[in-house]
Amino acid sequence: MQALVDVILPVFLVIGFGYFIAWRGLFTDQMVDALMRFTQNFAIPFVLFRGIATLDLGQNFDIRLLASFFIPAILCFLIGAGAARYAFRRPPEDCVAVGFCCMFSNSLLLGIPIAERAFGPEGLAGNYLIIAFHSPLLYGIGITLMEVIRSRHAAKSPARVAVQVLNAMFHNPLVMGVTTGLVVNLTGLPLPGPLWGAVNMMAQAALPAALFGLGGVLFRYRPEGDMKLIMVICFLSLIGHPALVWLMGKAFGLPFEGFRSAVQTATMAPGANAYLFANMYGAAKRVAASSVLLGTAASMLTIWVWLKLLGA
Repeated sequence: MQALVDVILPVFLVIGFGYFIAWRGLFTDQMVDALMRFTQNFAIPFVLFRGIATLDLGQNFDIRLLASFFIPAILCFLIGAGAARYAFRRPPEDCVAVGFCCMFSNSLLLGIPIAERAFGPEGLAGNYLIIAFHSPLLYGIGITLMEVIRSRHAAKSPARVAVQVLNAMFHNPLVMGVTTGLVVNLTGLPLPGPLWGAVNMMAQAALPAALFGLGGVLFRYRPEGDMKLIMVICFLSLIGHPALVWLMGKAFGLPFEGFRSAVQTATMAPGANAYLFANMYGAAKRVAASSVLLGTAASMLTIWVWLKLLGA
């Protein structure tokens, strides 16, 4: 219970404050959109840049950690997409959007604040290693499959589909933050002290503002219909994914710190990016929105249970 109070509750109180302010009409939809645009497009990329640029890749890179997290994520995508197609008879575009919700954990907005409070700033190396591949890999899978499905109706060539996928990937601010951080890390490019100071200021502003804004975004998401499919997504996100990561991490003999980071990141609810992906393609938007809202609410309990199992 102490972990719930000290680690999880402060994060959700900030989200709840944003939700309450939006509900009372003190923070309009336009304000929420502007705040989230600032955090997603500008401030959070600085968090990623700083984390990746300063990560000791030689010491912390572990293919077992990445495999333990991403193989289960892709399995959850396949299970969720398959359930949407064969159990709920959804069209192919909806199935990709549902699968994306099942595999795309809120690794940054929820994952980093909770991990930092639970394990301390020195225990985030595994989280940042996962995040370095999270958006590029999972967006790559989702965008590629969606573009392939759409190309069947538009008679697009494979080359044109590949160009559209790469264009969408490298115009994503999160991917750009990871990429520039990797460039600085791998080249050893020295950055002036004042520039690092500015990076730190932007990064420090990012997560509290993003959590507050996330509360305002969640206020818009009204759970409507499709509850069985939404429950499938929440189950796979909050229980299925971390359970598979736990089993695979044990099978691979993952060191405890990496194992802890992988399981903790997998416990996060579907991120707002899951809804943004669905909205971008106009597929399963209501299901994605409701899954983000209900999954985030339910994760208060499930994250606490997983942290207890991890000994936090």
